[in-house]
Amino acid sequence: MQMTLTINGQSHSVDAPAAALLVDVLRDDLGLTGTHIGCDTSQCGACNVLVDGVGMKACTMLAAQAQGASITTIEGIGKSGGTLEALHPMQLAFREAHGLQCGFCTPGMVMAGMEMVRKHGTRLTPELVTHELEGNLCRCTGYINIVKAIVAGAAGMEASHA
Repeated sequence: MQMTLTINGQSHSVDAPAAALLVDVLRDDLGLTGTHIGCDTSQCGACNVLVDGVGMKACTMLAAQAQGASITTIEGIGKSGGTLEALHPMQLAFREAHGLQCGFCTPGMVMAGMEMVRKHGTRLTPELVTHELEGNLCRCTGYINIVKAIVAGAAGMEASHA
């Protein structure tokens, strides 16, 4: 099936089976490997992306369902340049608050944090973040620094108007 997907502001023409999952098209066809596959059952959140600004788990969404939508992956939220200034405020907060260990869940957690800001605004509380992280698994940390990172990232987004 031929489809056109808008990912990180760029249009991509993809030939994939009608039943292809968005996560597989992102990773295998487009080389956007920041969106991770952790469980294939929508339980872990490692595959979180934004579809028209709304957080979605790409392992349970067909790529064909994303036609006409604007998809943002972890690769699309910062600026190019490879410097700290190029990081999105949510990414920078994860770095500064040590909100990662192995890093496998981090892209999904960052995208989940951005979804929380969309839903609740930039003044997030640790209690709200903890509740909203249900469905996002990290097997390395106790979530304390992830929660701190998302709260700080939201404040950074407010300050930078990101």
